[in-house]
Amino acid sequence: MIITLMIIVFVLGYMAIALEHTIKVDKAASALIIGGLGWGLFAFSGIDHHTLTHEIQHHIVDIAEILFFLLGAMTIVELVDAHQGFSIITDKITTNKKVYLIWILSVITFFFSAVLDNLTTAIVMAALLPKLIKDKETLWLFAGILILAANAGGAWSPIGDVTTIMLWIGGQVSAANIVTTVIVPSIVCAVVPLIYLSFKLKGDVERPSNTELAEHKKNPTTSFERNLIFYLAVCGLLFVPVFKTVTHLPPYVGMLLSLGVLWLVTEIMHRSKNHEKKSQLSVIGVLRKVDTPTIFFFLGILLAVASLQSAGQLDILANYLDTTFNGQTAEGIYIINVIIGLLSSIVDNVPLVAGAIGMYPIAESGMYAADGLFWEFLAYCAGTGGSVLIIGSAAGVAVMGILKIDFIWYMKNISLLALMGYLAGAATYIFMQ
Repeated sequence: MIITLMIIVFVLGYMAIALEHTIKVDKAASALIIGGLGWGLFAFSGIDHHTLTHEIQHHIVDIAEILFFLLGAMTIVELVDAHQGFSIITDKITTNKKVYLIWILSVITFFFSAVLDNLTTAIVMAALLPKLIKDKETLWLFAGILILAANAGGAWSPIGDVTTIMLWIGGQVSAANIVTTVIVPSIVCAVVPLIYLSFKLKGDVERPSNTELAEHKKNPTTSFERNLIFYLAVCGLLFVPVFKTVTHLPPYVGMLLSLGVLWLVTEIMHRSKNHEKKSQLSVIGVLRKVDTPTIFFFLGILLAVASLQSAGQLDILANYLDTTFNGQTAEGIYIINVIIGLLSSIVDNVPLVAGAIGMYPIAESGMYAADGLFWEFLAYCAGTGGSVLIIGSAAGVAVMGILKIDFIWYMKNISLLALMGYLAGAATYIFMQ
């Protein structure tokens, strides 16, 4: 009974998030309510106090890692913006043709995601887009396509997405193998929606008449300051996956270290300026502009999904898929993974992949061996399937929060394109096998 109630609360909360603009309640409030209620109900499911405490502490560590990472990345991006650092990129993108611009930005996003990761890249691109596009409808369309490109770019890199990182660290896939086997399906996944849009998009984008903020006019940054902060931020973001690979520490440690270095540099750089000027360009000033509701939204969604995972619902789902579609045949594996990918657009892909890892031990040989068919295809499906709904991936959630994209708008305008790309990439992988 309690478990059924948890599912009902999750579904109702999900609907409230989807209908955010209709009911005029911020999605962060709905997410926090379902997160809190989910665990509140789970506490009455007959679980003992010690196990309940252990369960929530286990999840809160993973959630905190994502939130600290997100907070660090968003602060670095805001710091670059405060120094007008993005003008270094926007000044080089001179085309106003919608088709050319969407291809250029998608290619940049696709390869950036593989090197940084899809969440960081999505945050950077969400900060960049409003400087290139004025019209809200066009801005949202470009943002939606860049979510697809970020998730597709993250799927073929061992450090591009949380799920591929999990599979790589767990030994299910090796770095070289995941790149060679999944890159072509990922490219197809990103390119198919772009080809379709190339026939639909017409005309030029309307650029913002003035991308300078009021504080930039009062406190203009010098060319040296702008370049230093921009390139230091890029190096700091690129340092995160390197630091993680070398130390085996979680990515948020590297992100916070990079933020600390940037913080020190800006404090030294602006120390001779008066308090008003310095406050606009320091991390302390920038933190006031970081989008805190997005972080609370993440927290609520991740807590809600974690409560369902602890209640065993995701394991039941994984077992059901295995028995229904026969996970011991290649055809069964293809169907199970395609469904997992589509489910990851509703439920976060991390617990789904964690469930699959827990259910299928690495075999000595065959489809469940390291670098086997199941794990390769799971990396592609879990990485890209979340794009079908905007809250199905970390990149989508971040962009939704930063650019205030409407859930229903995304469903009407992007979901079908994402599904086309996802299925085309999946078909490509199966054909390659």
